[in-house]
Amino acid sequence: MAIQVGDKIPTATFNVMTADGPQGMSSDEIFAGKKVVFFAVPGAFTPGCSMTHLPGFVVQADAIKAKGVDTIACMAVNDAFVMGSWGQAQNADEILMLADGNAEFTKAIGMELDASGFGMGTRSQRFGMIVEDGTVTYVGIEAPGEIKASSAETMLEQL
Repeated sequence: MAIQVGDKIPTATFNVMTADGPQGMSSDEIFAGKKVVFFAVPGAFTPGCSMTHLPGFVVQADAIKAKGVDTIACMAVNDAFVMGSWGQAQNADEILMLADGNAEFTKAIGMELDASGFGMGTRSQRFGMIVEDGTVTYVGIEAPGEIKASSAETMLEQL
């Protein structure tokens, strides 16, 4: 069952790209005591994700943070090298780019997507959440091909 409003974020470790290479980052580091806008995409460098979803958060980052948000995080079932490169290519300096390479977090929150028909294996559904001190206060799961419930504009409205 997919994560819902009122649920706690499960314990997980993501990977992020640093100047020293991939580094682990715990869910507690990301969510504990913070207000986080968190969105997930099926894959870095894919068309909808690169042309619409991530760019919306790049453009709206200042407005989102002005609403008291500590962190804007983008997650995909990709590796840290891909997420780091995608963030650089998208000028996503204000976005924490999280890799869930083995889809462990994605599965733990019930958001996995079987994209094997496209040669992509297990991926994350497209969704967005607002998380306050580790508790989900908003979750928007997208219908196939849509970027509405998890768009930067919708997340800004939900804040």
